[in-house]
Amino acid sequence: MKAALPLLAYLVALLLASQIPSGLPTPSSTYNTVPAFLWSPHYHQVKAAINYQTISPKDLAKSVLSEGGWSNLLCPSNDVHQPLDLALVFVGTELQSSDISASKHADPALVNLLKVSFTQSNFSMAFPYIAASEKDAMESSLVSGMSEICGQNFGFNNVRFSESCSMDSDNVQKLSDLHSVHDYLLSRMEKRSSGEADLVVFCHKGSDSSKELEHPHSESEIFSEIISSVDQSGAKYAVLYVSDPIKSIQYPSHRELERFLAESASGNASANSTACDEVCQIKSSLLEGLLVAIVLLIILISGICCMMGIDTPTRFEAPQES
Repeated sequence: MKAALPLLAYLVALLLASQIPSGLPTPSSTYNTVPAFLWSPHYHQVKAAINYQTISPKDLAKSVLSEGGWSNLLCPSNDVHQPLDLALVFVGTELQSSDISASKHADPALVNLLKVSFTQSNFSMAFPYIAASEKDAMESSLVSGMSEICGQNFGFNNVRFSESCSMDSDNVQKLSDLHSVHDYLLSRMEKRSSGEADLVVFCHKGSDSSKELEHPHSESEIFSEIISSVDQSGAKYAVLYVSDPIKSIQYPSHRELERFLAESASGNASANSTACDEVCQIKSSLLEGLLVAIVLLIILISGICCMMGIDTPTRFEAPQES
């Protein structure tokens, strides 16, 4: 009986492992990863690079400054010519790393917009795997990382944030809405001194205004409108798109809100629904594996007990000689 216990444990573990779907996170991927894209149609240097390493937001800021050439914009020196007028950072909420290669995208219009902008630019870099933090906002980590690298040369006076951005410091200058961003871009083209560059950080996290709730705009529409405003201003620019879908309970993402509303629907609609999402499939697979393991365990224990109950003689009589 004791010799059969290791075999029994192995069979149960093997069965449960085979029933767990491959979509479950492994211990090495307990954090979520999000994509980031950097491009500029105004760089004279032609470059297309992809960094497949999993990096933190501060490592992304370091790569953008060093490899992306933003150090000349945000950490200026007197002997370096400014190739661009504007650095635009757009922090979205719709994409994760798995959405880029998936057959069905969370926002097909946004993915197409990123692909067109990325492929048609002279300078482009992609970072498919950014380890998003559940504690710090993506925009705060990026700007703090750039500030640490630039030091005293970082120009805080030329940095603007949208009202929806979450920053650790209260001494930041913010733009109330999309129209304010458009007006700011036009005014800076008229007032910008030679050699100056601006940093605009726009965070798409929805709006609490009744007008926005009645007529919500998708992330792709807002991003496209901002790009159009930059083009209309005539500024030479570079764009960094990064996604940050992990939000607190106060600012849930669209997919989390849709799931909450679906689970809180009326009783009849829930009772008649036959769809099973990813969470439902994972739970059903685990339950199925557990039931099969219990049945096999009962069969194995019954067989061992039956074998132990068989009595065989300990001695055999020698055949009598004739």
